[in-house]
Amino acid sequence: MARERYVGAPVDLEGRQYNQTVETMDYIQLLKNGFSLRWTDTEEKTWLKGRGRLPCCRRFGAMLLLLNWGFRMGSVSFLVLVILSHSVLLSSSGKEGKHPPNCSFFQCGKLGWLKFPFNNETNPECGLRTIVNCTEEAPKIQLERGGRHFEVKNIQGDTIIIQDEQLQEHLKHGRCDFIDNLTSSPSPSVFFTPVPTLTELTLFKCHRSHNIDLITEYNYTRCQDYIIHYNHSNHIPPTPPPPGCSIIQYPVNMSTVGIAKLDSLLTPDITLEVNVFSHCWNCLNRGGQCQDDEKGKFQCAHVKGNDNRLKLALGSGISAGGITILIICFIIRQRHKRKYASTFLSRNTSSDPSSQPGLETTGTYFGIPIFPYSELEEATYHFVPDREIGDGGFGTVYHGQLRDGREVAVKRLYENNYRRVEQFMNEVQILTRLRHRNLVSLYGCTSRHSRELLLVYEFIPNGTVADHLHGNRADSGLLTWPIRLSIAIETASALCYLHASDVVHRDVKTKNILLDNSFCVKVADFGLSRLFPTDVTHVSTAPQGTPGYVDPEYHLCHQLTDKSDVYSFGVVLIELISSLPAVDFSRLKHEINLSNYAINKIQKCAFHELIDPHLGFNSDLAVNRMTTLVAELAFRCLQPDKEMRPSMDEVLEILKEIESNRHELENMDAAADSVGSSMREPPPPSPDCDEVGLLKSVQLMPSPDSTTAQWASRSTTPSASA
Repeated sequence: MARERYVGAPVDLEGRQYNQTVETMDYIQLLKNGFSLRWTDTEEKTWLKGRGRLPCCRRFGAMLLLLNWGFRMGSVSFLVLVILSHSVLLSSSGKEGKHPPNCSFFQCGKLGWLKFPFNNETNPECGLRTIVNCTEEAPKIQLERGGRHFEVKNIQGDTIIIQDEQLQEHLKHGRCDFIDNLTSSPSPSVFFTPVPTLTELTLFKCHRSHNIDLITEYNYTRCQDYIIHYNHSNHIPPTPPPPGCSIIQYPVNMSTVGIAKLDSLLTPDITLEVNVFSHCWNCLNRGGQCQDDEKGKFQCAHVKGNDNRLKLALGSGISAGGITILIICFIIRQRHKRKYASTFLSRNTSSDPSSQPGLETTGTYFGIPIFPYSELEEATYHFVPDREIGDGGFGTVYHGQLRDGREVAVKRLYENNYRRVEQFMNEVQILTRLRHRNLVSLYGCTSRHSRELLLVYEFIPNGTVADHLHGNRADSGLLTWPIRLSIAIETASALCYLHASDVVHRDVKTKNILLDNSFCVKVADFGLSRLFPTDVTHVSTAPQGTPGYVDPEYHLCHQLTDKSDVYSFGVVLIELISSLPAVDFSRLKHEINLSNYAINKIQKCAFHELIDPHLGFNSDLAVNRMTTLVAELAFRCLQPDKEMRPSMDEVLEILKEIESNRHELENMDAAADSVGSSMREPPPPSPDCDEVGLLKSVQLMPSPDSTTAQWASRSTTPSASA
């Protein structure tokens, strides 16, 4: 019997603010790793009568867990009812927290849609830090009350990129005495911390009174009282620093990497992580508002009711009892888990001779062949670096040839810890139950007793879509528009099949879309995929995926649905029509993520700035119309609210309709040639801008700008107008 975990009500849990607690409670890590959520109107009325409909990220002072673990010899069920009014362990930590009443997303110019802990000048009570000048080119934020204002370049989740104009002025005039580590004084409610990145420069700031001799690879700049030593070639500095010196880290201007001059290397653009204190979240949970008094002390204003002390005492007492029950449940579960893991693997491994020490032959595991480790080691020439062909999410992929002559791709786990083994088993279980011409085939794996865990796939020789769009195969020019449209359709078909099989891929990206020599699609890498129970609408789990492709609502609410794949596929569609990467730090700060860049262009009907001109956008009427329609479809997929996105079935239907009209469009283009040069002028950028639509049944979602009325008027979906 497979293990199941059911949760009878939303559990509010995020470990970041409570590391000291969760490190001693592996049970909390169990919850963080994800669980199924079973929720119906009937159950809602029975369990939480009178609470009303529950929004996605709403926090409660109560938690109802129904944990059910199945084992071969029987089952053990636990019903744990823990009422935690002010529990420290399960208190809200912050990122996906409750927001002040009557507060929702607000639009802030180029920054897009924002939410708590930020607010605008219209609703100052809806956040902890106000973004001003939203309607202007340079929105600004005040990190410290009474402090300087900084220009906001980009906001993604809990990360904000600001520009320090004062620092920019110092760099412009070559002044360096000011250089010091970036710090900010935290308020009682929120604080900002620099985010370490790979694009940082490590400096030594040494007082001139000390004569410091550094290795010759280090450059230096003389200031009035200090000498700044640095190495622009990214050597690792010696630690600890020499006497009289301090280590400073600063972000680097990527466009000047390789230049030795210090003021050219540094950038005034600073990436910060936003952190909200737990007592502020607790205040919000009680219906209060986080405020700082005149002395800078935290106070929770407008709290409903005056029984806080009673609640605290009651919550503390029941919390202790609840934690004790959780510990007991966890201990019992751990004992059964060891027994379960052994029987589970044994039951799914038939004829596995490797269970006998010293033997390495063949067998089956979940119905697929078991390969001896020695054969795969031989097939990949002992995993030499020259045989590496990619990164498989939780392991490196090597090209190999089996003794029977078959070419294969062998994925080798990075390390054999529990998490990696879980991903290994997850991919095996999912791929063995799926069969689709656009999914990569799993040939087999090594035994659970093997020295290393390896997965063996069919070898796909023509690289990835990312390679052909903006990688080492991009110069070949082989991805014409018809091929790109076919790639989009086949990928959508594979995702439709996955969703129909109750599987969410969770890592849809162009690097995971392989191409054979006929440019047919093979979707790969299921290490992060999740198998959905048939009776749930979503699974609550810590967000995982690739930056630039992760659904923002999944990142915010920790609720995974099939619409998360739809968002990622929207990014893939934009890559196919633009040939641009999903993340590019050489773009403007607010356009680093391709999704933001595309949404801005589409809202302005500036399709000519988004679509790759090499596809024939400016010269071919048919390509112009089809790429524009695909861009509009991608816009729907990239909506921040998952309810506004189409299903993958609808996406596939629209793509097929665009392809079916391709020949009609090409005939129109040919007719335009025969009429004369007047028809050769590039058409207006969007059917929505010139009120021309070739596919009248394509439903477009409203955009947040002035085109809303136009798009909503063409939509036949009731939810779109809402």
